[in-house]
Amino acid sequence: MNLLIEYQWEIFISLEVLSVVALLLFGVLRYYLGHKQKSLVFILLFIVLLVIEAVLGVIIYQETGEFSTFQLVVLLFVIYALTFGVNDFRKLDRWMRMKFGTWRDVDLLTEKDYDIMERQNDPKHVAKINRRSAMIHLIIFVVVQSIFWSLGTENFEEMIGFLTDLSWFEAGNYEDSPYPNETLYSIGMVWMLIFAIDFIYSWSYTIFPSSKSR
Repeated sequence: MNLLIEYQWEIFISLEVLSVVALLLFGVLRYYLGHKQKSLVFILLFIVLLVIEAVLGVIIYQETGEFSTFQLVVLLFVIYALTFGVNDFRKLDRWMRMKFGTWRDVDLLTEKDYDIMERQNDPKHVAKINRRSAMIHLIIFVVVQSIFWSLGTENFEEMIGFLTDLSWFEAGNYEDSPYPNETLYSIGMVWMLIFAIDFIYSWSYTIFPSSKSR
């Protein structure tokens, strides 16, 4: 168990490298060689590696008793894979089939794929997708930040106090904040900035659809 804690980052990076290799082999078998059924083995391997990463994060948390940067990184990777990653993978799948289909002089796209690609050029559809993305990010942001704050406060009333009195925000140190340590304070503050930018940008497709259309 001590080896897991000591080499946690090395193990995590190795798992991520294996995940990338699994996706590359999936692409070669599915798009270049045309073995659709065999390629699913590597998608299954990718999912297994993702589960191992999550289990690793839980085990290390149970052993150390603290929520560290490592657990946060693992959590974000898992959340991305289960949410935005699914949609991004579908986009990559269509792009790969289009490119390999062109090289092989065959049409690997379906009628449904063409309909989806056409909708992606529709400003109203793009605005809808970005609104949904912004709301998912909002939910994840609130849930994770609530976890951070619960680790640095005694009860719910104290958390509400930090929401109503934002003087800690200007103080610039975690001792006066609802965060339990410097690491989570830094992550939380940077994430607030990223969230604000992403939320405003995502909703800009709804507020200014004409300027966003292609």
